Amino acid sequence: MVKSMSEKMSEIGSSVSGAVKSVGSNIAKGTEAAVEYVIDKAGIETEDGKDFGVAGIKEDMDVIASCGKKVGVVDDVEESSIKLTRKDSPDNQHHFIPMNWVARVDGNVHLNKNSKEAVAGWKTDAGSCGCDSDC
Repeated sequence: MVKSMSEKMSEIGSSVSGAVKSVGSNIAKGTEAAVEYVIDKAGIETEDGKDFGVAGIKEDMDVIASCGKKVGVVDDVEESSIKLTRKDSPDNQHHFIPMNWVARVDGNVHLNKNSKEAVAGWKTDAGSCGCDSDC
């Protein structure tokens, strides 16, 4: 039996539609896998508030040393450093800590330095927090 042009076009349309859906599904799966890979490699877990990375640092977050002691409160992020509030400082001065001291960020900023190392190494200005040998 000879198929009409309309039937042939309908079959072709169905085939193309199926192929497009398949390609779209594969792209979505690939994108999802890529996002998961980046999150894993960057150490960022966005679900359950576990670790938002340094981009998650916000004003008024507590800064906790690796020993568990609170060493300050975030006032601002300047350059590649965290500016701590003056009111929570033992000498009523702003102190700055380098971003590379941050171990993780959840509801607080957790450092990879203990409280003695943090206090001994914090700086008086953001520019001093460049990645030198003691950062």
